[in-house]
Amino acid sequence: MDFSKIEKRIKVEFKDKDLLKQAFTHRSYLNENRAPGLEHNERLEFLGDAVLELSVTDYLFKKFPAKPEGELTALRSALVNSVMLANVSTELGFNEYLLLSRGEAKDVGRARQYILANTFESVVGAIYMDAGYKAADEFIHLALMPHMKEVEEKKLWLDAKSYFQEKAQEFLGSTPTYKTIKETGPDHDKIFTVSLHVGDLFISEGTGKSKQEAEQDAARKGLEARGW
Repeated sequence: MDFSKIEKRIKVEFKDKDLLKQAFTHRSYLNENRAPGLEHNERLEFLGDAVLELSVTDYLFKKFPAKPEGELTALRSALVNSVMLANVSTELGFNEYLLLSRGEAKDVGRARQYILANTFESVVGAIYMDAGYKAADEFIHLALMPHMKEVEEKKLWLDAKSYFQEKAQEFLGSTPTYKTIKETGPDHDKIFTVSLHVGDLFISEGTGKSKQEAEQDAARKGLEARGW
């Protein structure tokens, strides 16, 4: 696979091309394609997650000097959640370069969304390892920060759970409840599915890499479903 095209898209030329390939290598791929020196991307994802958080935190801290810590945290969460990162990865064409097992390659649903989000973090980690923090920070600003306008206009930074609870009590006279209905994946990379109910009324389902993220996803979908 020719990764030079992805270098042009992300505007980063790697000194160590193997690092870039590793960033796109899912654990499942190695089960079917053993090769000397080839590693999956989970360590790069771990590193990239930390670099991403610092970069976005620094950006928000400077952009919004009057906002309190709580609002900055909510804005950061809206920028770095799995939905946003997966969408940005799709825009950059990461789907075309993922190295997956045949089974994973067939799944284009929610599981692929998390793979794409994780790959974004892996690419950030790879850039950091290859060229340092400044290069990684520049890539994050180029790829992610243009979506700040969308976050503000659509109020994606709002706490969906709190907002849904207010509306449920206002319109339905009851407090919503969340139930974990499924956990999939290995311990280090679980995906949770929760259902949202108001009384006996089913509202929506949500998924996430934690129960909290899944509940927020369910609440956002619940707000859309109820037109709130």
